Amino acid sequence: MVLGATGLGVFLGHRVRHLSESLKEPFGILQGALLGVVGLILAFGLSLAVSRYQDRRADIVSEANAIGTTYLRAETLAEPMRSRSLDLLVRYTRSAIRISDQVPGSDGAKSARVEEGQLERQLWTLAGQSLATAPTASAPRLYVDALNGMIDGETVRVAALSNRVPTAVLVLEVLGSALALGLLGAYLAIIGRGVLAVTMAAALVAFLLLVTADLDRPTRGMIRVPDNALTNQLASMTQPPAAAPPRPR
Repeated sequence: MVLGATGLGVFLGHRVRHLSESLKEPFGILQGALLGVVGLILAFGLSLAVSRYQDRRADIVSEANAIGTTYLRAETLAEPMRSRSLDLLVRYTRSAIRISDQVPGSDGAKSARVEEGQLERQLWTLAGQSLATAPTASAPRLYVDALNGMIDGETVRVAALSNRVPTAVLVLEVLGSALALGLLGAYLAIIGRGVLAVTMAAALVAFLLLVTADLDRPTRGMIRVPDNALTNQLASMTQPPAAAPPRPR
C-alpha cells in the first residue's frame, strides 16, 4: 500500500506539473505536516510492539524458572505424590512449549491450553494430598507455594501472547504512511526532483511497518519469541532427579 501510494503520487504529480506554481506551496505544507504526524505514529506503534515483545521474552524466562523451582521442590515430597508430580511437571513443560509454537487463538493453542489446565488440576490435587498426609511438614507447603506461582506465571505468559498492538494503531500507521508518502511523491514530482529519494523513503517506511507487525506476532514471521528457557528446563527435567525421595519415618 505504501509503495503503491507513493507511485500513484509520483504519477499524479507528473500529470499536474504544469500547475506547479499554484500547487507547490500547499502540497509542500501539507506533506510536511503529515509526515511529522506519521513519524510520531510510527514511533508510537513500534514502541508498543517492542515493549510487548520484551514482556513476552521476560515471561518465558520467569515461567521456566517457576517450573524449575516447582520441580526441585516436588523432589522433596513423599511417595507416591513425588513420582506422580515429577511426571506431570514434565508433561506440563512440554505443553507450555507447545503453546509457544502455536498461533494465539488457534485450535492448536486452545488444545494445548486445555491440556495444561487439566495438568494443573492434577498437580494441585496431588499437592493437596501431600498437605493432608503431612500437614506440619515444610516440604509440601513450600511445594504448594511454588506450584501456585508457576500456575500464575503461566497465566500471565499466555495472556501476553494475545496482548497485541491495537488494530486501530496498525491501520492508522499504514493509511497515514501511504497518504503522507503519496503526497510527498506528488510534491517532489511537481517540482521535478527527488523521485528516487521518495521511493527509498517509501521502502524504508514499508520495512518499518513490516517489523512492527512482525514483532506483534510472537509465533509467526521472522522475529519470534524464543522458548530456549523452556526447552532447556525440559532437558534438565528429563535427567534423573537430583534429590532422593524422603525416607518414611
